Amino acid sequence: MAGCGVVAAVRSRAEPPGGPSPRALPSSARPAPDDREHAGMIRRGAKLAYAFAEATVPRITLVLRKAYGGGYGVMGSEHLGADMNFAWPTAEIAVMGAPAAVDILHRAELATAAEPEQARAKLMEDYQAKYGSPYLAAERGFIDAVIPPADSRRQIAAALRLLSRRPLAERTAKHGNIPL
Repeated sequence: MAGCGVVAAVRSRAEPPGGPSPRALPSSARPAPDDREHAGMIRRGAKLAYAFAEATVPRITLVLRKAYGGGYGVMGSEHLGADMNFAWPTAEIAVMGAPAAVDILHRAELATAAEPEQARAKLMEDYQAKYGSPYLAAERGFIDAVIPPADSRRQIAAALRLLSRRPLAERTAKHGNIPL
């Protein structure tokens, strides 16, 4: 999972360096491999969200391509308290991608369509046109600016200069409650 190195920096002192101690479960209680992987991703995702939320350094986000759902929410979004958020004009910021959204939102319509593949393609095109650009996110205040790729370095440097003058926020607690 990308970004787990960030999480490693906020590991619990109670957890041994190599990770938690392995525990043997009776074969009937062992989760399937997919379940174990899913549980690990959720645990690591929670740690990543915690690390981003607790960071006291300037947080600047630049969405290059796709930012969907919870991944967008915890990877430095406005909702999690990022200081500056930028996106390229080609970025997609939405709850989910067009194929999954169309399959869920228009399931009944696709089931009764004479030509489901053509109907699905048209619905995906409409969804992409309506929700697939960063301009809707910018309108709603989730993105501070939609910038051309050539201006990225300049915009990020300007944001860092601006944020360097910001006073450090007082922490409300000495330490947080990291999800383990």
